[in-house]
Amino acid sequence: MAATTLSDTIPTDDARPRVVLGVSGGIAAYKACTLLRILTETGHDVRVVPTRAALEFVGAPTWAALSGHPVSASTWDDVHEVPHVRLGQRADLVVVAPATADLLARAAHGLADDLLTNVLLTARCPVLLAPAMHTEMWQHPATQANVALLRSRGVVVLDPASGRLTGADTGPGRLPEPEAIAAAAVRLLARGGADVGDLAGLRVVVSAGGTREPLDPVRYLGNRSSGKQGFALAGAAAARGAHVRLVAANTVLPLPGGVEVTAVGTALELRTAMLAAAGDADVVVMAAAVADFRPAQVAEHKIKKTDDPDDTPVVRLVRNPDILAELVAGRRPGQVVVGFAAETGDESADVLTHARRKLARKGCDLLVVNDVSGGQVFGQEHNAVTVLDAAGGAVPVPLSTKEAVADAVWDAVRHRLDTGAADDDAADGDVDVM
Repeated sequence: MAATTLSDTIPTDDARPRVVLGVSGGIAAYKACTLLRILTETGHDVRVVPTRAALEFVGAPTWAALSGHPVSASTWDDVHEVPHVRLGQRADLVVVAPATADLLARAAHGLADDLLTNVLLTARCPVLLAPAMHTEMWQHPATQANVALLRSRGVVVLDPASGRLTGADTGPGRLPEPEAIAAAAVRLLARGGADVGDLAGLRVVVSAGGTREPLDPVRYLGNRSSGKQGFALAGAAAARGAHVRLVAANTVLPLPGGVEVTAVGTALELRTAMLAAAGDADVVVMAAAVADFRPAQVAEHKIKKTDDPDDTPVVRLVRNPDILAELVAGRRPGQVVVGFAAETGDESADVLTHARRKLARKGCDLLVVNDVSGGQVFGQEHNAVTVLDAAGGAVPVPLSTKEAVADAVWDAVRHRLDTGAADDDAADGDVDVM
């Protein structure tokens, strides 16, 4: 029987998406094993292309066993089959995790001195890079310039997570969790590369979750927001190339890959974080459910229940700041501000009528409207919205996954930026923040 060559196993069955998983030489290479397992178990045909340095951390037998394909780091294996060209040509997606500072530099400058960098040059599909390195290396001007150059070419480069690094070091540079990288990869495949990198270079701030206003050390006033839609918005923006800061209020969701996160609890904490983050942002999205009111006083100790049935505490409420209106009032020229409205119809008006009034009152560029009658949407995996714009347009998004809704919102933002509508509205004096 003839020996199996590297290129003999390049998949020809179009039923499964073909993914090339590149692995460069960092300690986080072991996490790519979990990423590989997630991708294969969700129906993807994955070929692993490690660098020689990566094989010092995880050996070729491990990659071969988990992927079901032979593994090589060299362009000299089976050269008559030119696998370094065919792998890139046939791939539906290339993912590199971890992507070291060295790999980013070689990719940015078109070097092709091993199989992985050859694949990156021949690939005409979406490319997703998940960096991992020490904080100083990530923040070095050379690395940042390489990342900016890659993003300008449409390559999706996730921002690394912050956390424990090799040894005792802590800071930005940690590889995003494999589940988050897999989610970004699946999203790129689902979109077919149509929007790859279309938000590259943009600085985006997204709020998510629901604020909680304490009554005492135990109790609080809150709402039913899970934060899923806001997290989907943050993840989609990162997958489309944006630098994303997520201000998350009281969520327990896994963090999206490549997103910088600030955790908050109350409306006042969220206000502080959003106003600070919005200063240099190109797009601000207020998807969090913010409490309109908070208790005027917070009890120092737990409010006790007595045996007297008439002894019922009376809670006096005060109004919280209108964060969306403040963001609109303080936005810089060209900045796009997106609001969310969870609405129900009543005897005075239907959902969209209430929403248009809110859009005019708040003065934001876009308003994403949820019909939450009967408690629908909260905590669910699917959503249906209408995206209203300040010029009177309305784009309905039928019941879809929250990831698909997020992409529809970013499509509307991208259109807004491309047409310069935000600048036009500001110049015309149409912004109403009352």
